[in-house]
Amino acid sequence: MITFLDLKQINAQYRTELIEACTKVIDSGWYIQGNECNEFEKEFAQYCSVKYAIGVANGLDALILILRAYKKLKIINDGDEVIVPSNTYIASILAISENNLVPILVEPDINTYNIDVNKIEQSITSKTKAIMVVHLYGQAVEMTKILELGKKYNLKIIEDSAQAHGSYDTQLNKRVGNIGDASGFSFYPGKNLGALGDGGAVTTNDEELANTIRALGNYGSHKKYENIYKGINSRLDEIQAAMLRVKLRYLDNEIKKRKEIANYYLENIKNENIVLPSVTTDSVWHLFVIRTNKRDELEKYLLDNDIQTLIHYPLAPHKQEAYKEWSSESFPVSEQIHQEVLSLPISGIQSLEDTRKVVKLINDFS
Repeated sequence: MITFLDLKQINAQYRTELIEACTKVIDSGWYIQGNECNEFEKEFAQYCSVKYAIGVANGLDALILILRAYKKLKIINDGDEVIVPSNTYIASILAISENNLVPILVEPDINTYNIDVNKIEQSITSKTKAIMVVHLYGQAVEMTKILELGKKYNLKIIEDSAQAHGSYDTQLNKRVGNIGDASGFSFYPGKNLGALGDGGAVTTNDEELANTIRALGNYGSHKKYENIYKGINSRLDEIQAAMLRVKLRYLDNEIKKRKEIANYYLENIKNENIVLPSVTTDSVWHLFVIRTNKRDELEKYLLDNDIQTLIHYPLAPHKQEAYKEWSSESFPVSEQIHQEVLSLPISGIQSLEDTRKVVKLINDFS
C-alpha cells in the first residue's frame, strides 16, 4: 500500500535528534514558555525574514488571535467584514466568525485554487477591514494586486499560511508570512513543517501587533498575574517547540523532495480525464491536487490498486451545517472544485518507484 502520508516514517528520519530534543526539555524541568519556544520563535522569524514570530497552540488560534488583536487595537470592530476565499478549509472562516466579524466569500481561480484576485475588489464595501488570503495547498497567492487593494482601501492583509511554510511570492521575492500585515501558520503533524502534536505561530513585522497577540495568548498578560486583556491560553509548549526546531533545519530539503515528486507528476501524468494543478508562482506542494469529473471512480480505482488518496475538501464551507445561513448561496467555482479534487500521495520520503506507480495507474485510468 502506498499510503497518502506516512508520518511515522517521516519522523523516523529525525528520530535520534527528536529524542535528544525531547529529553533536553524533560531534563530542563521547564515546559511552558521556556528556552525552546523562545529559540524556535527566533529561528522561525529568521526563516520567514520577519521581525516577530509568536508561538501559539494551533493554526486556528493564530488566525483568531490576529483578528482579535486588531480589534483590541481598534483597527477592526464587531460586525466588520473580512474577505476570504470561498473554497478554503473552514478554519480560515471560523477565525473570522469567532471574532464577531463577517466573512465575505470570494470565489477562487479554477486553475490555481487560490482566491481570484480579479474578483476581490467588487466585494469590498465600507465595512471591509481586511482581506484574508489563503496560500492553499502550498502555492503562494500572487500578492501584488492584493497589496495594491490593501493600500487603496486601507485594508489589513492577513495571510493564512497554514499549508505553505517556505513558499515564495516569486514577483515580490518574499516568503509567505512576510508579505501581508500578519500571517498565521499551523504546525499540525501533517504539514510540511509538522510538530508531533498541535502547534501554530503568528508572524509579523508590526511590533504593537506582536505584543498584543503575545499578551492575548497568555491570558491577556504581559506580566504574570497582571492581565490587561480578557485573553485566552494559547501557547506553543516547549516539547513541540523543540521538535519543530529539529524539523525546521530540514524543511528546505523536505520542500526540495516534494518539488521533485510534483514535477514528475506534472511531466508524466498524461490522461485527458485529469486536470493537473496550474503553477503560477512558487509552491511547496503541501498537497498535489488534481481534478476530474470522475473523482469517486478514480479514488476507488487507486485504492483498489493499493494507493491511498484524500479529498481536500469534500464539502465547500457554504455547504457546511455550521454555516447553514449560506446554504442558498451559489459559489459555482468552489462547488466544482470541491466535487472534483483529489489529492495524490506526496512527501519527502516517497520513492521514485512509488511515484511512477501512481503515474502509471492514473495514465491507465479511463
